[in-house]
Amino acid sequence: MTSLPNYSGARISGCWTLTSDGRGGDDGSLDRLLPSVSTGLSPRKRTTSQCKSEPPLLRTSKRTIYTAGRPPWYNEHGTQSKEAFVIGLCGGSASGKTTVARKIIEALDVPWVVLLSMDSFYKVLSLEQQTRAASNDYNFDHPDAFDFDLLTHTLRKLKQGKSVKIPVYDFTTHGRQKEWKTVYGASVIIFEGIMAFVDKELLQLLDMKIFVDTDSDIRLVRRLRRDITERGRDIEGVIKQYNKFVKPSFEQYIEPTMRLADIVVPRGGGNMVAIDLIVQHVHSQLEERKLRWDMAALASAHQAQPLPQTLSVLESTPQVKGMHTIIRNKETSRDEFIFYSKRLMRLLIERALSFLPSQVHVVQTPQGEDYEGRTFHGKRITGVSILRAGETMEPALRAVCKDVRIGKILIQTNQDTGEPELHYLRLPKDISEDHVILMDCTVSTGAAAMMAVRVLLDHDVQEDKILLVSLLMAEMGVHSVAYAFPQVKIITTAVDKKVNDLFHIIPGIGNFGDRYFGTDAPPDWSDDEIDEPSY
Repeated sequence: MTSLPNYSGARISGCWTLTSDGRGGDDGSLDRLLPSVSTGLSPRKRTTSQCKSEPPLLRTSKRTIYTAGRPPWYNEHGTQSKEAFVIGLCGGSASGKTTVARKIIEALDVPWVVLLSMDSFYKVLSLEQQTRAASNDYNFDHPDAFDFDLLTHTLRKLKQGKSVKIPVYDFTTHGRQKEWKTVYGASVIIFEGIMAFVDKELLQLLDMKIFVDTDSDIRLVRRLRRDITERGRDIEGVIKQYNKFVKPSFEQYIEPTMRLADIVVPRGGGNMVAIDLIVQHVHSQLEERKLRWDMAALASAHQAQPLPQTLSVLESTPQVKGMHTIIRNKETSRDEFIFYSKRLMRLLIERALSFLPSQVHVVQTPQGEDYEGRTFHGKRITGVSILRAGETMEPALRAVCKDVRIGKILIQTNQDTGEPELHYLRLPKDISEDHVILMDCTVSTGAAAMMAVRVLLDHDVQEDKILLVSLLMAEMGVHSVAYAFPQVKIITTAVDKKVNDLFHIIPGIGNFGDRYFGTDAPPDWSDDEIDEPSY
């Protein structure tokens, strides 16, 4: 969006819907930020950015697991093919923006919704500014109070499906806390703030703009109640600050942006008619943006193609062949299946480590002689397992990599659509600088592996630093991953040629997770089963 139309409003069904009829002021007269003023504003109670993924969720004492997954947000090339839907919420102080945002989230009833608040992006104050803030003489409602560069960069990355770090602003010290909050995987982003429509670059990122219009007397009463009960301030002081700072800022910066809104919501969170209309529109937009994976097309896309050069298959020695004979045999006991699978995993991990970068390193032996050897040339090695079967490879990695960091990704099949869905994610901090060993025991179509690689790329891991390791792969899965991510190194102990109509690897190994953990597979199991996400 390069320019914004002029709007006038007509009140319909309890909300404002806006028409592009050419009336109203021209936004072209605005710079990126509106002109500055010299008034000040006292601190307010702030809203924090958060990730909202209810319903449904499964919570334990230590973690939250998404029971509604995120469908693919990228195409067969591995590149993003849809962006998150961004709703901008603007309005005056105490107008009810956060209440409207929460009610929209509740009514949407979709997973992976992020609430992003402008209050997280206040600038760090200098000592002189902190002194003014302590005496209520610093203007927190002025555009210059916000870090619009960081805010725009963050919202753009989040809209693109990337992982972002959001500052946590401390209104006591007027600075940012050391630990920033990581947010990832938004299908819908609700961005709220008093200056949400002031910055032109931000406006271009908004798919829907909502202005919460609440009577000034109501907003004043809310401020009085909040500041007196929560901050112990007197009525006279609150009214004085409102008249000196809050009201002028609203009239100069916030109220003029109402004309930019697509919908104006009177009465805030109590206007359920308006919220229902907003939710209906968002649902229709999400439906239009849905991707439909054609697994049959994916299966036939690379037929008769030679295996990619990025593939490395463990040498089929009599020892390796013998272990495959044991674990592929349907009569093999669970104990033997686990034992020989672990042996293969150890060999596989050792093979994968040989593809990590190294450099010459000279040491002195106990005999006093120099020995020219090699050492790992990188910052860290991190293992990431695709749950649940990939988790069985973690002990082999830990056995050969001291203090290796481990992350986990849960990807399951949607039984209605046949698509992979992201349900759970836990990655170590600063993984972007690491070489990552991505682990899954079997890969048939490659869809889960592709989603896992896409997640790593969204967290700024470099593609050429990702190694996908798997005990058994189908040619289809190898081609799918290599086609989408040509710089990812693929290491396996064997490649089977076929995948049947149910996407079972042929001749295959069966349902690895069920054989390893001793659980019974359902009658219609596949290599892409819910508990065994081995695409």
